[in-house]
Amino acid sequence: MPLFSLLQAQQSFFLYRPIPLIRFRRTPSLCSTMSSNSNSLQGYPTPLSPPLPSISKDIELARAMATSSKSSLFELSRGDILYEDEWLFAVNKPQGIYCDTVLASVNRFQSGSPESDRLCQENQSSTLELHLANRLDRDTSGIMVITKSHKVASMLVKAFTDHKVQKTYVAFCIGSAPQPERITIKSCHGRSKFGAWRVYAVGDIGRKLPGGSVVRDMETTFEVLLIDGQKRCKEPSECVKDEENSIVVEEKAVTDVDAKKDEILVRAFPRSGRTHQIRLHCQYLGFPIRGDVKYEGVCEWKGRTSDAHELHAESLSFQHPITGFPIMIRAPLPSWASQAMQLLTD
Repeated sequence: MPLFSLLQAQQSFFLYRPIPLIRFRRTPSLCSTMSSNSNSLQGYPTPLSPPLPSISKDIELARAMATSSKSSLFELSRGDILYEDEWLFAVNKPQGIYCDTVLASVNRFQSGSPESDRLCQENQSSTLELHLANRLDRDTSGIMVITKSHKVASMLVKAFTDHKVQKTYVAFCIGSAPQPERITIKSCHGRSKFGAWRVYAVGDIGRKLPGGSVVRDMETTFEVLLIDGQKRCKEPSECVKDEENSIVVEEKAVTDVDAKKDEILVRAFPRSGRTHQIRLHCQYLGFPIRGDVKYEGVCEWKGRTSDAHELHAESLSFQHPITGFPIMIRAPLPSWASQAMQLLTD
């Protein structure tokens, strides 16, 4: 081949090679990436409650670490047992302790007791089959029911799922006091794309969420007991049913950040049992629970810093899964609640 033709061929080869290399290394632009992310979220429902405040991350981490350090030292006492029979028992979980820590402590507490030995002999088992029938958040205190067999566990869990267990909670909130003494809020519940629990519109029930779960319904009735120390209603019978205000959530709540903040003691009656249900509904209604930094609750109030949110599982009522007899269990109030409740009797 002539020298001129050979040089032409080599020049053509080197001029051509960069083209596929440039195409291979090209990365998507920021605009195209954002467009792709937006398209991937199309069709998902929009949460109506605010995202987690940025300040909550560090506070929640510190609280979790404090709980972990306490867990190794926690031991259940006889005074923590609220009810017990041969099939189940109820305990008063303290604030700032995980449910699984209580369960482990119950196992140690029951081991070697006469009742435990008798049941183990009857069941021909070396240990009781302890199960949590209900769960409470780390910083929520109050009633936990623990069953002693798989059979009773499945029956009682079904009763909770079928809304056959009546529950009451007490919460101390800071925010705008509602005008009616009794409020029922109906909304939906689910995880947002970042994994946080959020409030969704009632019309979104059954719709699929980014993580693969679906939107579910939740309903809570609130009774206002005290506003700034002034009595509103003490027992359910004292709240006039006709004055109940029912709220069906279909849009984002509008909160006046400049509005006066009241100290509000409420009793909550959750019909469903969704994760963080009462905390989410308090946030949506504009009176988040004191200390509940995850859902916009104040951490500092009148010179006092809260180490946890102030929510207490006060009572449980249900039909005994074996005997069929009605059971009513109440837990002693923590100090923050008993001090406020004292104003109701004065």
